[in-house]
Amino acid sequence: MTLKQQIVGNAMQMAVCTLQPGQTVYCEAGKFLFKTANVSMDTRLAGPGAQRQDQGGAAGGGMGGMLRQAMGTAMQVGQRMLAGESIAFQYFSASGGEGTVGFAGVLPGEMRALELDGSRAWYAEKDAFVAAESTVDFGIAFQGGRTGTSGGEGFILEKFTGRGTVIIAGAGNFIDLNPADFGGRIEVDTGCIVAFEDGVRYGVQRIGGLNRQGIMNAVFGGEGLSLATLEGDGRVILQSMTIEGLANALKKAQGGDKQGPTGGLFSTHAG
Repeated sequence: MTLKQQIVGNAMQMAVCTLQPGQTVYCEAGKFLFKTANVSMDTRLAGPGAQRQDQGGAAGGGMGGMLRQAMGTAMQVGQRMLAGESIAFQYFSASGGEGTVGFAGVLPGEMRALELDGSRAWYAEKDAFVAAESTVDFGIAFQGGRTGTSGGEGFILEKFTGRGTVIIAGAGNFIDLNPADFGGRIEVDTGCIVAFEDGVRYGVQRIGGLNRQGIMNAVFGGEGLSLATLEGDGRVILQSMTIEGLANALKKAQGGDKQGPTGGLFSTHAG
């Protein structure tokens, strides 16, 4: 059952979803906006994929099924904690007719509804996920050449599989690219990646070192620049503003940048 949804708004977009009786969507904590009275809300630790496995285990019965259920839920919660995600999901289901529920991202920018047909997974940057149908499984993937807890570098990604609608959000405006249209490879600021299809290979390279360019990077942009490499054939969604860039702009607008253009070498503070 396709999720009926509408993206509304300009600078800060929202997704308004119409649920049919028995249809369920889920979101991360903090993304829910409003609902009609006939839409129930439930908070659960397990994602939809784990729940289907749990139901299968419960059908088998016995202590073994209960143990597998507990272990599956614990693994999901542990992965989300490692990635810095919310440990629980909120589920919304309609009863007694159509129901309406609204969701929003946490940053000013665009939203996008992705339609999964089961043939390809989608990967999204940390915090991009807003909501999805219960037929879509949420997981954590480690990519980029090395693993770690630095979601800002793009090493920890959200993974969506199955069939149904996934709603994502980003900062600023979106642009859609395909590496295949640019010789098979594009290089992107890691903070600009929102999502990409399975089939696109993802890596990270560090630019900058103890040379002239590295010194210039250290003075004007930190100690170097991380570039994401995206190769292959598939859709890539980029955002025009990074979270770090937005935070710096807000800090300067509030008069909080007292350290000169770098916040380091030209600082007016002695220590």
